[in-house]
Amino acid sequence: MEEQQFLRPSPPPKPSMDHRSGFCPETKTFHSLRPAIPLPPPFLPLSFPDFALSLLPSPLPSHPALIDAATSASVSFPSFFSRVNSLASALHAHAGLSRSDVAFILSPATLDIPILYFALLSLGVTISPANPAASPSELSRLVRLTNPSIAFAVSSTVSKLPSNLPTLLLDSPTFRSFLEADVIFPSASPAIEQSDVAAIQFSSGTTGHMKAAALTHRNFIAMTAGFQALQAGQAGPDVTLLSAPMFHSLGFFFALKTVALGDTLVMMDRVTFPDMMRAAEKYGVTQMTAAPPVVLAMARSEDVMQHDISALKRIFCGGAPLSEDAAERFSTRFPGISICQAYGSTEAGGISRMIYADECKQQRSVGRLSENLEAKIVDPLTREFLSIGQQGELWIRSPAVMKGYVGDEEANVKTFDCKGWLKTGDLCYIDDNGYIYIVDRLKELIKYKAYQVPPAELEQVLQSSPEIIDAAVVPYPQEEVGQIPMAFVVRQPGSKISAVEVMDYVAKKVAPYKKIRKVSFVNSIPKSAAGKILRKELATYAMSAAPVSRL
Repeated sequence: MEEQQFLRPSPPPKPSMDHRSGFCPETKTFHSLRPAIPLPPPFLPLSFPDFALSLLPSPLPSHPALIDAATSASVSFPSFFSRVNSLASALHAHAGLSRSDVAFILSPATLDIPILYFALLSLGVTISPANPAASPSELSRLVRLTNPSIAFAVSSTVSKLPSNLPTLLLDSPTFRSFLEADVIFPSASPAIEQSDVAAIQFSSGTTGHMKAAALTHRNFIAMTAGFQALQAGQAGPDVTLLSAPMFHSLGFFFALKTVALGDTLVMMDRVTFPDMMRAAEKYGVTQMTAAPPVVLAMARSEDVMQHDISALKRIFCGGAPLSEDAAERFSTRFPGISICQAYGSTEAGGISRMIYADECKQQRSVGRLSENLEAKIVDPLTREFLSIGQQGELWIRSPAVMKGYVGDEEANVKTFDCKGWLKTGDLCYIDDNGYIYIVDRLKELIKYKAYQVPPAELEQVLQSSPEIIDAAVVPYPQEEVGQIPMAFVVRQPGSKISAVEVMDYVAKKVAPYKKIRKVSFVNSIPKSAAGKILRKELATYAMSAAPVSRL
């Protein structure tokens, strides 16, 4: 089916919109400065795999769709879709899977995972991938929440799943035979609507229990269409090194959109910095996903200079703040590689990103609002809609926003307003050129006396020290003032920087009320798969640690 059959023009922007910032003073709404991307009519039955096929040329590309960085095994585009069709047919015929079923997936990244994703989505089955490192008790809760009819696991993870959940092992002869199954899928299968739930993904859970976000086929179609529009006129396919795990929202989406755009996906299961550099050199990687610590390592490490990464054009960096110092160091060492900072969430998809070279120079920002997206900055106390340069909670609406949380109506009421605006929980502002700046999570602001202290700001100051590899800041209860900022610090190898020196270093760079007043040295900072600091763990540890303090 031709792509144009799916598309219709999007409405033009508001005539009163300021074309520098995207702000409309009449509605107090910020509009994306990106060209509006036409999307399929929402009433048109359409699955993500069908949309992906509409974007690919015929015949299918000859270069690899997938490469396993560890084994060098690859899957071509014709083989990929042949296996998808075989697997979908076999799962329907032998497991009875069809629209509205839920499949729970507990597996490390392998070449079979994107194939399984496409096969399940083509059947209308909802995919619910989870972290293979999760404990049995954690997984039991997630299984109860999603109510799957089947699970897919491997021999090393299956014992963590409830024994009464039907499970198919991806490393079993049965599954291997399904990839080559000679079964005819019935053509009279129910039509898949764009509003059907494609995936149930779990939020990072940095501050409490995980929530289960329901994402539709249209959510993924909208996000992919935005990336597809940027490829017009591109000389050839990109080779993308995916370091994010495929159970995470970023890794899940990149697995889908990279195939849909006809690019090559280089997959990694065990991600280490040396392995990433070797893979980038070996496969001529043109773009990669990376958390801030990887960017910082590339800027500082001498080992990286031993690898030929001249094909690398851009790094998609997100999940946590990247310090301005780290970005400047990187750009000085690699002037030909753009750091494209981005901002998004499981619930909202891609909220903003950097695309062009001039945008990538705005190192303190996370880029401009994504296509087809509108935003409001809202005063957390008065609910007043704010203007350019004013700090408040970011609310957004876009075709990429989730359908809602599964089994948690209370969270849905708190997250959405009556007009469909999603409340991100992030304290942000948008400047007069449309760049968005994240101050911090509202829930993570440290309440010192009458002031609010953003941990992210202090972490960037700490990371600018040549003596420090990584750092995290959390609130520490203190009766007289409410809370004080406490820093967990990872020293550079060989560094003997003291706690007092850490506090003095920060004190010279921030207002007095923002000063670090407790320091604890650690070997590493606990982080989620997306690179987000697990502040809840650190806050708990802080109460049992014996840090050096200065009140």
